[in-house]
Amino acid sequence: MTDGYAITQEGLDALRAELEQLETVARREIAARIRTAREWGDLKENAEYHAAKEDQAHLETRILKLRERERNATVTEASSDVDIVAFGSTVEVETGGKNARYTLVGAAEASARDGKLSIESPVARALIGARAGEDVQVQTPSGARILRVVRVGA
Repeated sequence: MTDGYAITQEGLDALRAELEQLETVARREIAARIRTAREWGDLKENAEYHAAKEDQAHLETRILKLRERERNATVTEASSDVDIVAFGSTVEVETGGKNARYTLVGAAEASARDGKLSIESPVARALIGARAGEDVQVQTPSGARILRVVRVGA
């Protein structure tokens, strides 16, 4: 595969946008909450202050994780052969009379809700190299499933 985390350019742009928001807007909001809570008096028994400080710690941890992901990201472009399922491909599959559409992306940007499937997942690994009209077999905890590749590409 690649060194570091495979990610699409779109995924890297989204990661950078999230970092920008967290490092500017979110930090300012938490700083304001801490400042306001400090004004309420005794910090030992100030629940709002402690909650804000805890939120600040979570925010800084999230920023560190995203910075690490950005540092180790390797932008991987989609295959130039648009007829074969590969990293970055959008693929429509049919199984059990139902169709699903996935875009194969790096693990860091995978999102089932958005139809972005990790390249490391069993389904993606089974689909890699397949062409439209081919069947692939995927092992699942409940047994083997057959997926028919309906279309590769947008």
